[in-house]
Amino acid sequence: MIGKVLRGTNTGGLLRYLFGPGRANEHTDPHLVAGFADPEDLEPERRPDGSPDLRRLTGLLAQPVAALACQSCEKPVWHCSLRTAPQDRVLSDGEWAQAAAGIMHRTGLSPEGDDLGVRWVAVRHAADHIHIVATLARQDGGKPSTWNDFYRVREACQDAERRFGLRPTAPADHTAARRATRAEKEQAARRGWDETPRAALRREVCTAAAGAGTEQEFFTRIAQAGVLVRLRHSTTRPGQVTGYAVGLARHTARDGGVIWYGGGKLAADLTLPKLRARWQPPAGHDPFHAAELPASAVRAVLRNKVTIAARQVRDEAGFFARLRASGVLVRVRFSETDPGQVTGYAVTLPGHTGTDGAPRWYSGGRLAAELTLPQLRYRWAQAPSGTPESGAVFCFTAPERNTIYQHASRQAAQAAEHIRRCAYRDPAAAADAAWAAADTLHVAAWALRSPVLRCAADAYDRAARTGHGRIPRRSRDGNRLRSTARLLAMAGGVADDTSLLTAALVANLAALAAAVAELRQAQQHAAQAAAARAAAQHLHAAMTQARSQAPRPARGEEPRRGAARAAGRTRTDFPVSLLRALARQTQAALRPSSGQGQLPPKRAGPSR
Repeated sequence: MIGKVLRGTNTGGLLRYLFGPGRANEHTDPHLVAGFADPEDLEPERRPDGSPDLRRLTGLLAQPVAALACQSCEKPVWHCSLRTAPQDRVLSDGEWAQAAAGIMHRTGLSPEGDDLGVRWVAVRHAADHIHIVATLARQDGGKPSTWNDFYRVREACQDAERRFGLRPTAPADHTAARRATRAEKEQAARRGWDETPRAALRREVCTAAAGAGTEQEFFTRIAQAGVLVRLRHSTTRPGQVTGYAVGLARHTARDGGVIWYGGGKLAADLTLPKLRARWQPPAGHDPFHAAELPASAVRAVLRNKVTIAARQVRDEAGFFARLRASGVLVRVRFSETDPGQVTGYAVTLPGHTGTDGAPRWYSGGRLAAELTLPQLRYRWAQAPSGTPESGAVFCFTAPERNTIYQHASRQAAQAAEHIRRCAYRDPAAAADAAWAAADTLHVAAWALRSPVLRCAADAYDRAARTGHGRIPRRSRDGNRLRSTARLLAMAGGVADDTSLLTAALVANLAALAAAVAELRQAQQHAAQAAAARAAAQHLHAAMTQARSQAPRPARGEEPRRGAARAAGRTRTDFPVSLLRALARQTQAALRPSSGQGQLPPKRAGPSR
């Protein structure tokens, strides 16, 4: 049973709607099932044409509010709708009356045995739900408290589930994102949109935040996705940005203005301060975990950073400053004859060292012929002063992209193992990795342009969050997943002939979602566990689709060398075999826990 609380000002208007035919004639036999007095005495009389005369009932409910006119609240009408699940049996009027009385008692608006509580009625006009209408003024002249009424309604609904044998629902865990309103859903249906603007904006913001490493990069990625951005500046420090709002050009109000959504209106963890906490690296943090990256991937990242920095500036001083701001280490080479003259440069990532432990440097010429310092100086001199350089979008080569996807697949597998180990021993240690997994899922769905992966990322969001939008304490595994998401965002989609690599990544993401479902089940967070299980099911479908599209050699024909190498790498990227691993881990996560405190079964090692 689900309850939803709303506040309003017009008692008569609400009653007319509840006793009326509804917006689409969906109301049948509207009548009272409970109230502050005998429902038969409160039931409105019928006019000759059969319509209810609601004047008496409206006056009875409004009387205590009129007596408190000098101190009444701005919205004195308290409206709560209760609905059962489609799989539940149809409750009788008496059972609905008990549920409504439980709501009023639990919230303290009209406790059991208190005849001087607020005045209220419960209207039933459908088989599966009722509406409670109350006025926020006690009959003894006092003013009731509605503090935490949302949560008290949730507790009363769970009591009714146990009492009447209804389908149990999860307790409130403060992890759900802001849902679209009814008006937003109806508007999307009228205009033929696949989803509401709120859902589309939340996905774009999540993807941009996952792929960005800085605040400026975040806003750039949002703009590139076709989303409008409006910044909020401090009133005391005009140059300081304190928040943001996003909108869609097609989503406008009646006056033609764009309808804006602040980050907090999308999800609790998407406010600008919490995004900044996500991007703020700890001391000595390696933003890309370069120590674990192959050398080819490091060169690809450096070439990306250098190319972008060179296009954003028009002199070498700004070029070097931009590189250092992006987390790249820079070493400048000076002339032997003129010590003050810079003749070249070399770059590397923190943590990328050779066998001797010294940093491995890459000169501009080793990254690309056009990235030497003389070539860059020539380009800057030819370009108009003060204008950014235009050119083709930077693209990774296919081998570089494949290397990054293999690395991402391994990182996802390692994170799944870490979460499984922590599920019953130290769940708090896995909180950051579970949260960071959402970044990897969102970016993977964007990079692969997969609707199934997009559904998986959307379903997983709730499983990632902690209560009240709190930010988990950073961990090494969480940082690895965030670095993986940024690498995938830089690399983009895989080449056409690497479906096996795609299948490997998706399978390990499915194992990661299944591990998080096991973690949330061990924590007894039912809603989060259900979200992770739904994501694992979507990923299972995406993995099957990717595997079916993998290149297969013709019978009797020797497989291509590149495909064979990809297949061999894929086998090492899987925790076990392709389908067997996902089935085992997903079913283990979906199966109810046999007991608290027990350790999960030990997983098999990688197949050779």
